Amino acid sequence: MQPVTLQDEAPSVSRPLVYRTKLPVRIWHWLNALTIFIMLMSGATIFNAHPRLYWGAYGANYDNPWLVIGRRGQEGFLRLASLEIPTTGFLGYTSQSIKAFPPLVTIPNYYSLAEGRQWHFFFAWVLVISIAAYLIYALVSKHLQRDLLLTSEERKPSHLWHDIKQHARLKFPTGEAAKAYNPLQKLAYLGVIGVLIPLVILTGMMMSPTLNAAFPWLLEILGGRQSARSLHFLCATGFFAFILIHVLMVVLAGPLNELRSMITGWYRLPAERPEDRP
Repeated sequence: MQPVTLQDEAPSVSRPLVYRTKLPVRIWHWLNALTIFIMLMSGATIFNAHPRLYWGAYGANYDNPWLVIGRRGQEGFLRLASLEIPTTGFLGYTSQSIKAFPPLVTIPNYYSLAEGRQWHFFFAWVLVISIAAYLIYALVSKHLQRDLLLTSEERKPSHLWHDIKQHARLKFPTGEAAKAYNPLQKLAYLGVIGVLIPLVILTGMMMSPTLNAAFPWLLEILGGRQSARSLHFLCATGFFAFILIHVLMVVLAGPLNELRSMITGWYRLPAERPEDRP
């Protein structure tokens, strides 16, 4: 097995710069990144008010949670159903906090449910407006059809399996193939745009007392506000996992080149490997 090297600023002979990322996509990327980070951190503050999750009509009492982040004395723990994981120093109990999430990852960096909600609700509207604007642009400009939807060839199980194996070996597209998103990238971005963001908005709406009063059938879809809260938390976990994997892939693929593409739009095509040449 050949050693893995980062695809960064190697000699640029015969490696042309191409304009890969258009301005509206770059603006939405950075605005969405800021919005999601603030919503995750302010959401952690809100979660600290009652660090337990339930399905159905529970939540007023401490019974039947499917997830708990708590502490016993000076020991923190995360309990998922019957599985308990020690989290001392990270979650539940740290040297700075006895809350589920420590101040390092919350907005504000002290416990204030009212302020956490203000941050969360304001950027929830930013998320709604930005995703609506992005979808309009993606449809009108054909960015969705041209760059994000999988081709018939890419939808074949054999093609997807090959892409999975290439990523597992840390072999990323090179040459002309690097101009476009690969199938796994497309599936990840479509999952965020088409599943995570709509679901996090919908479950957030389901937890609003005002909307509950106006549209009581919203809660009936899931069987109660606590189910909506659980799904909202799982969506947040999905965003967090996506961010970790996304950042890891950027680092492995060449951070300077990838950042240049998302800041200026220009991307230097990685040199082709001998085995990729026809």
